Amino acid sequence: MAAHTRWTRLLEILSDQGHLDVLEAADQLGCSAATVRRDLDELARQNLLTRTRGGAVVSSVAYDLPLRYKAARRADEKQRIAKAAAALIPAGSTVGLNGGTTTSEVARELALRPEPPGGGVALTVVTNAINIANELAVRPQVKLVVTGGVARPNSYELVGPLVDSVLRTLALDCTILGVDAVHPRFGAATHDESEAGANRALAECAGKVIVVADSSKLGRRAFAQVCETSAVSVLVTDRDASEDAVEEFTGLGIDVLRV
Repeated sequence: MAAHTRWTRLLEILSDQGHLDVLEAADQLGCSAATVRRDLDELARQNLLTRTRGGAVVSSVAYDLPLRYKAARRADEKQRIAKAAAALIPAGSTVGLNGGTTTSEVARELALRPEPPGGGVALTVVTNAINIANELAVRPQVKLVVTGGVARPNSYELVGPLVDSVLRTLALDCTILGVDAVHPRFGAATHDESEAGANRALAECAGKVIVVADSSKLGRRAFAQVCETSAVSVLVTDRDASEDAVEEFTGLGIDVLRV
């Protein structure tokens, strides 16, 4: 198992349990206790956990993992979700994308769009995510608009009042939102209030809002609301989503795609 994958798994265990024992973690990961100790020391150096005698406990940032550690979680599901969401975007559309692992996959799918016959722009992407902007900037068939703002290291998203000042002057055909949680009553949400504000601005200037969220995020709540459930037109999730969870959203008039 690669170091990056082990680190991600260790942080997931910490998020679930609040603490971690070196010997138990070594057994779960199928590696030596010495390897786990080295991994924990490295994660502690990055301020992602607090080392204890014989293990580790969560630090305050462990529940909002940096994007580079989220990428390996449910990767197959996210790729399927991204492909399905990108297929919903007609040629020539203006689409907003916030930051996140699933929306980054959506951006990669959109980047594969061919140039229209005779050249020109296949679609316009507006984003507050600098990693997405970096990938799309070299695509001549994509017109790229990046909001201003202050970069948030955990998610590579630009946040703050500059985001609002740019987006209030724009009209988007749709916005594709990656979120930390989506609940029938409490809507789509994320862990950080500054991200939620920027993402809310992307949703409010769009004619349609598409939420991309794997099944582990359905029916859950997070700290800061991005938008109410009524603002969501389409929810794209994976096939592990239960019938009961799906029916709660379809009963509210939301189209749910399970892929």
